[in-house]
Amino acid sequence: MAAFVSRYARAFADVVASSKLDTAAIDRQLDDFLGTWDGSAELRELFINPAVPAMQKVAILDKLNARLGLQKELRNLLAVLINNDRIGQVHEVAAGYRAELQLRLGIRQAEIVTARELSGEERDKLVAGVGELAGSRIEPTFKLDTSIIGGTVVRIGSTVYDGSVRGRLERLREALIAG
Repeated sequence: MAAFVSRYARAFADVVASSKLDTAAIDRQLDDFLGTWDGSAELRELFINPAVPAMQKVAILDKLNARLGLQKELRNLLAVLINNDRIGQVHEVAAGYRAELQLRLGIRQAEIVTARELSGEERDKLVAGVGELAGSRIEPTFKLDTSIIGGTVVRIGSTVYDGSVRGRLERLREALIAG
């Protein structure tokens, strides 16, 4: 992540926190803007085009905002990105903001890989166990990978917990070769 992205993300998270804004509403509005951004190549080209003055781009943002109904703080973030020629990185800033918010709320991302589809109860138990392991609330992403044969592989940040059958077999093979 570029340094400027994390600065914008932290600053926006500070604004959201200090203004006591509804983070779920901000998240929905951010998704609405990003959906509009992704859905219109013309809009992206216009906002990124250095030949179009920033004031004109902000005026277009305000017309767009009349339809989207963004909170003023989110609108202001987008205007700052436009004025500083950073609007092209709006997805990165949004992802950085969301990561910063989760960090502040004590939520960690966890990728959970299983060899088979889990029932709702099994998922809940696994998520609770991984949360205890991480020492925080987690937001899980589940993936299927039959090549692990059985068990589970969990990635939290850069840490990997490999409880798969394949992982155990590989560790056993390494132990036999080393011994």
